[in-house]
Amino acid sequence: MPSAPVPRLDGSAIQINNLFYVLSGYGTLDHVHSHVDVFNFTDNTWCAKFDTPKDMANSHLGVASDGRYIYVVSGQYGPQCRAPTSRTYVLDTQTREWQSLPPLPAPRYAPATQLWKGRLHVMGGSKENRHTPGLEHWSIAVKDGKALEKEWRTEIPIPRGGPHRASVAINDRLFVIGGQEGDFMAKPGSPIFKCSRRHEVVYGDIYMLDAEMEKWEVLPPLPKPNSHIECSWVVVNNSIIITGGTTEKHPETKRMILVGEVFQFHLDSLTWSVIGKLPYRVKTTLAGFWDGYLYFTSGQRDRGPDNPQPKKVIGEMWRTKLNI
Repeated sequence: MPSAPVPRLDGSAIQINNLFYVLSGYGTLDHVHSHVDVFNFTDNTWCAKFDTPKDMANSHLGVASDGRYIYVVSGQYGPQCRAPTSRTYVLDTQTREWQSLPPLPAPRYAPATQLWKGRLHVMGGSKENRHTPGLEHWSIAVKDGKALEKEWRTEIPIPRGGPHRASVAINDRLFVIGGQEGDFMAKPGSPIFKCSRRHEVVYGDIYMLDAEMEKWEVLPPLPKPNSHIECSWVVVNNSIIITGGTTEKHPETKRMILVGEVFQFHLDSLTWSVIGKLPYRVKTTLAGFWDGYLYFTSGQRDRGPDNPQPKKVIGEMWRTKLNI
């Protein structure tokens, strides 16, 4: 399918009907985007581009939507491994105007974010040093692009913290899927906050809250540990489909390994299956579903069929008929 106007890594995406809003992200480690590209699934064209607010984060955003408004929470401001922000914004997709919302109690990188039961929920993510997993879970009541409260409310902490997880609200239940503990950090003393690898643990844990919100329930894990999937999911036929990601690092080389599978989580039986392969292994895919087709765009792909390490940041878009 037509490639996105720019390559992007650690971008975000929200689908509203036939329009696919692709937000910000890295072009390279030294260059971040501060705009939204819009893809129209009806005629398969990239049809619009508009800017994000000047002080909104550029990557590692938390995003959620009610079908008109896109809520954007926290994230990293700037290139390399710069600091996170607690700023929060909302986009009216009909007028394309941005407004600010009450800031998070503390900045977070890539928190799991979802609208559920009239509240914007923000869970986990990495703390201010980019590496320490956050367990905090906050929510705020929102309606029609406005916050109904002045402050975020503290909710039940998530049992395991960290960034780069999928979060899905469906059937009165809130799911948080996969993720990792730890991440790249800014090199101490680096004037450009140069990214430096630290030990990280990728996991396949699934947690669920039901309508009573009394405690997080542990569900069967992913077929393999998987991270960098915050916008890599779609809901189809009472199941959650996840495209790509990263898994546990190579045991000897300690290099990152990308994921090339397409996973399906069946919400009736709470079981997983592998339903296909992507054209290559790729992380931070941005996934959509329209007219029977599963789409993904962007991310960072592998070095080739025989090398699962990450290399090129891409803007390519692909689709496949989904027969499930």
